[in-house]
Amino acid sequence: MKKKIYLFVTAAMLTGMSLTSCSDFLTPENKSAGGQTADDRFGSDATQFLTATYNSLKSVAYNPELFSQGTDLYINTRGHSGGVYNEYTLTVEDDGVKSLYSNLYQTINYANGVISYAGAESALGYEARFLRDYCYFVLTQQFGGVPYITTYINDAKRDYPRTELKDVYAGLIEDLTALYNNSSLDDQNHKGRANKQAVAALLAKVYLAAGWDLDTTVDNIEQGTYTVGSTANFTEAAAWAEKAIKGIGLTMTFADKWAPANEGNAEEIFSVQYERNGYPGNSSEGGHSMQNNFGGYYGDCTTSGQKNVGSDNAQSEKSMYLFEKGDLRYEATFMTTMYNGGKSGNMANWGTEGYYAYYNVDAAKLADFHIAHRYFPWYVTESEVEAELAAHQSQYVQGTDITEVTAAILTLPRITKYTFNADGSVKAKSTQALSDYNNQTSNGVCVKKFDDPASEQVTSKNSYRDIVLLHVSDMYLVAAEAYMMAGKTTEALAKLNAVRNRAGLASLNAFGDYVNSYATTGSFQIRDIDVILDERARELYAEGQRWMDLRRTKQLVRYNVEFNPYISSAKAMMDVNGTAYKLYRPIPANEIEMNTAMDKSNQNPGY
Repeated sequence: MKKKIYLFVTAAMLTGMSLTSCSDFLTPENKSAGGQTADDRFGSDATQFLTATYNSLKSVAYNPELFSQGTDLYINTRGHSGGVYNEYTLTVEDDGVKSLYSNLYQTINYANGVISYAGAESALGYEARFLRDYCYFVLTQQFGGVPYITTYINDAKRDYPRTELKDVYAGLIEDLTALYNNSSLDDQNHKGRANKQAVAALLAKVYLAAGWDLDTTVDNIEQGTYTVGSTANFTEAAAWAEKAIKGIGLTMTFADKWAPANEGNAEEIFSVQYERNGYPGNSSEGGHSMQNNFGGYYGDCTTSGQKNVGSDNAQSEKSMYLFEKGDLRYEATFMTTMYNGGKSGNMANWGTEGYYAYYNVDAAKLADFHIAHRYFPWYVTESEVEAELAAHQSQYVQGTDITEVTAAILTLPRITKYTFNADGSVKAKSTQALSDYNNQTSNGVCVKKFDDPASEQVTSKNSYRDIVLLHVSDMYLVAAEAYMMAGKTTEALAKLNAVRNRAGLASLNAFGDYVNSYATTGSFQIRDIDVILDERARELYAEGQRWMDLRRTKQLVRYNVEFNPYISSAKAMMDVNGTAYKLYRPIPANEIEMNTAMDKSNQNPGY
């Protein structure tokens, strides 16, 4: 039974704890409905303040635009523009950037408040320090050096200078190491609480980023070439990743790892917790929308019975060919069979008909369910597809909710599409350009690894799946990358192969044995770092890691020019003068204006 820490704070309490506005984290706002200050409310008991700190992490855990767009894996379809993140046209006034920045600092200030009330060496303080360190890590990956504030802000002070990146990393490493060695945190915790395994995982990520940012010099940013000056941080990253792994083997299947009924499993290290049962407000508004991204548009969910997805962050051409034949992660990541209603009409039995029948109906009964849409990956042949369609003709009988039943082989340069007669036999087979296919509804697979089978028939914020931020197979790949960068190829391959083997793929004897399935131009040659990044793309697809992965490894420009259809050249990722690359997000203009210790010279290059 799922009940971890319950992360709900009433509106009145949140008002009492609001220390920041959305636009300026330095502006204190301590008034509550009853006139109490945060000191009045929490001076004698910081437990509720810690609950608010965990709760505020929800505002920064999932951000598909900033964390996923502007990379090689996702595109917007069905007439949607690329948007400022895919096109690298965002400015210092961008609302998404401002929200992420201020929300991260809000969580940091909440954490600092807990530490102020309870003490840094208290049980509550230990948890607050981890949450603060996690937010600072995200800030460094998105913005570089930032004001490093470890004291609680509940006055009008606005003098917080930007701290050099190396000093932020040093502060995080010192604090996290002390937490691991000296705190009373649980060794492990699968209920959303800070724990030493999570501390080790975060330390591994901090050391890995520090190795790239501080000890690795870019030779040519457009070619993604670099020189490693020191391997010390990479060696530490590998060691801490091993501690985070804790000897846990990748024994459960990838599908089981992400199964809705298997939350809090042995591979989960730290997650942001959600709970539908007992939510005191409208349950359709208390969750998140993670399941509603990463796919096409499948019709109005209230009449089609399909999951509500908005045509954003669908598969790019590279993503279509990223998974090779035999990779078990494909079926576990993407929904390849969408069921029709077909019995009640107008989705009277939401959850047991249509899309979510996949989860809520016994597998034996699903064999008789009508299919709305069926998608096949690029490596399945037409003869194999047609044999399956003939063998399951009764399932392609037209239902009452989806009147055009379709199947498609997601291949390049042209999609092969099937439509069906009323009796379920194939009506027509056609091919069409991917661009034409992507302008239609039901244009390809969507990501299913975050699906909530108990979702109501609403459009968003109705998923109560926990958002996993740190997990074991990620640590295997962090270790693989760190070992590779430290020159320890044997150890790197061992960790990489463990991930591949769990997915059903053969081991690599050398990085050079890797053969990619997706197309590249002649100038794009696969290197060792690309092997790691491809494995991370498959294992962590849609988890919000990609932009930070490419930035960290110096491949952001190279990958966007090669794979992002919205970027025509490296110059598109530069400022208007074509002199500085946008390798970080801009520091929001209002944060610089309101901070007396910062000015425009502190802005990131490119803005």
